[in-house]
Amino acid sequence: MNNQEHFFLRKHLEIGVTLSSVQKQAVLQTEGALLLLASPGSGKTTTIIMRIGYLVEVMGIAPSRIKAVTFSRASAMDMKERFKRFFPELPPIDFSTIHSLAFEMVREHFRKTRVDYQLIEGNVELAGEGQGQSQRSQGQSHGQGESYNRNRSTHEGMPLHKKLILRDLYKSLHNEPITDDQMEELTTYISYIKNKMVPEETWPLVKCEVPKADKILWEYERFKRTGTDRLLLDFDDMLTLGNEIMDRDRELLHKYQMKYDHMLTDESQDTSLVQHAIIEKLVRGHGNLCVVADDDQSIYSWRGAEPSYLLNFKEAYPQAVTLYMEQNYRSSQDIVSVTNQFIKRNRNRYDKNMFTNNPSHKPIQIKKFANYQYQVKYLIQEIGKVASLREVAILYRNNASSVILINEFERAGIPFYMKDHDLRFFSHWVVRDILNFMRMTFTDKRSELLEAIYTKISGYITKQQMSALKEINNNESVFDNLLNHVELQEYQRKHLLECKETLGQMKDMPPLQAIKVIRSKLGYDKAIEKLSERLGFSKEAVIGILNTLEEIANTLDTMTDFAQRLKYLEAVMKQSKHQRDHNVVTFSTLHSSKGLEFERVYMIDLIDGILPSTEDIEKQAKGDPALMEEAARLFYVGMTRTKSQLELLTYQERDGEKVVASQFVSAVQHILDPSSQPVASKAKSVKILVQKPKGSISPNAIKSSSELEVGQFIQHKAIGQGEIMSIEEDRLQIRFKVGVKVLSIRVCIELGVLERASALFDEKAF
Repeated sequence: MNNQEHFFLRKHLEIGVTLSSVQKQAVLQTEGALLLLASPGSGKTTTIIMRIGYLVEVMGIAPSRIKAVTFSRASAMDMKERFKRFFPELPPIDFSTIHSLAFEMVREHFRKTRVDYQLIEGNVELAGEGQGQSQRSQGQSHGQGESYNRNRSTHEGMPLHKKLILRDLYKSLHNEPITDDQMEELTTYISYIKNKMVPEETWPLVKCEVPKADKILWEYERFKRTGTDRLLLDFDDMLTLGNEIMDRDRELLHKYQMKYDHMLTDESQDTSLVQHAIIEKLVRGHGNLCVVADDDQSIYSWRGAEPSYLLNFKEAYPQAVTLYMEQNYRSSQDIVSVTNQFIKRNRNRYDKNMFTNNPSHKPIQIKKFANYQYQVKYLIQEIGKVASLREVAILYRNNASSVILINEFERAGIPFYMKDHDLRFFSHWVVRDILNFMRMTFTDKRSELLEAIYTKISGYITKQQMSALKEINNNESVFDNLLNHVELQEYQRKHLLECKETLGQMKDMPPLQAIKVIRSKLGYDKAIEKLSERLGFSKEAVIGILNTLEEIANTLDTMTDFAQRLKYLEAVMKQSKHQRDHNVVTFSTLHSSKGLEFERVYMIDLIDGILPSTEDIEKQAKGDPALMEEAARLFYVGMTRTKSQLELLTYQERDGEKVVASQFVSAVQHILDPSSQPVASKAKSVKILVQKPKGSISPNAIKSSSELEVGQFIQHKAIGQGEIMSIEEDRLQIRFKVGVKVLSIRVCIELGVLERASALFDEKAF
């Protein structure tokens, strides 16, 4: 038996790892460049770890001479732990992110050249108008081992931070504060330009919804160089400066070229041009580079990823070997067969044929609903039957989809974990506007409330009139002060009187009715339409937020209840990040789901306009298929997360308008049934959603609200034992071991999740 065979046999006996022939080829291909194309569920991480172990144990390469670069710090930590588990007797391998590697070189260069610098991107709370507290530098999360708090100076009394600087620059150019959505758009634009190495003269040509984004970027770069007594660096600068320094500092470049004999990059389909450039320079001497990727899972072009680099890999490495890991060990035959056919719709890809030896389990299900609201009720009904919630995931394209999920699942008492808890919904200016309108129903004497919303009501108040109003401090109605002490046009008087009267009538309204009045009678929807035209934001996204607020308000009695419910849901979302290791359902965007796997996956909001997006469709119509192909890859990533059960959820109406099922759902339907018509007519329609699940409810389940009483001990199917603390209409407050939960009585009874507690009820648990 030779060394190779002995290595594979020994690892099989020690840890039970058995590699396929192509996986063994990947392990044994140790010289020169290797492009390893790994389909979903093909065991790429195991193969990578085994390859590194082979380099050390059989080839005799010192662990310190091997560098493995991963997409994220979490991936680096995961690989480090797996390597230790596979090869406990070997010294550790240097696993890190590309940012960490580049910053290591930048740091060393600055020490040599005596350049004083400071990181300006990290963990700083940006509260309200930027009054935040400086915390640990995020640089450490990229693998740097030193803190930069001691170097942190302040700018106008606040910590120097990328977002604070950009906020100030935006306000100086536009004379109004930047919104959270605009900040995300602007920072994505900046990252895209740097990762794509876009020259300054073409910055204006890069699309960005933020007005004058190129000017803000130019001022931002100038401020980082000259605005303080040191050079300011953000995370993208680690890459761009690292690449530039390698061109300027030949001594440093040579040092790092000589430092490693073998390099490996994982998730390389998500790597940007500047990242590829850094790796190319480092391996120029020995050429021993293993690139692990799947061009079919490249979904980050919007932040600079360059999937075309993989397609042109042999241009950079003419002697490279390409291997295809096409066997899927994760999913059933039903899933693999359909997803493999689906992704072939894309043209710009390697011709791979994913397959599996796993048996069939259950065909992919397509469910169609009359309205988007019903899909959540259906999810609660179906997931309420599941015992092992940790094997269930709900995937969506946009984080906005998660708010309704949180609201309804929390009411139903089904616990969940959010992969990416985006709290921006609760601080969005639309949410703040609605709350300010509601506050004005309690008192119309606060000019600061009117100032926050005066441009969005039908009173047509000018900026000058608002300034004049603020000078009046007599504790009277702001409307009376406008009418009695500020010069107005006659048409304004009529509208202001109507606004005052409407707000007075709203005082005791249920919150759902109040929101409808704000949108219609007070003119908020019309104001949104005009603002979207003037400022260029998506009217559809804003209307979606308003409709979500109506959904949250639907079962509540007072506007105070509504405000408290929003605060509570925000706290629930924050808390959900700590639920990861519990028996909970996972909520995740499709982007964040990559690398995860579940027995059962539901993909929701599958309509044209969301997935694919309106922009994807428009670009395709103009002859540019790149975005549509990326959207298809995102859909493919979602489908391949499941092991055995996949449901695709679509609907016919959203926010009062007819919508069309996603063309990707139609494509899947056609694969399942080649003779089928478009999904709108062929998908299984689910009309009666809130119904008792047949055959799944325990005969001991509580079947009527009359069976519930305060002080009663109950058993919840998902949460466990609890004591009823209060009962108010449809709301049931129960004290569980994990804390107090407020559940919907109607939903609990329909799902059959409550039973009377047995005589063995454990009161000590509380």
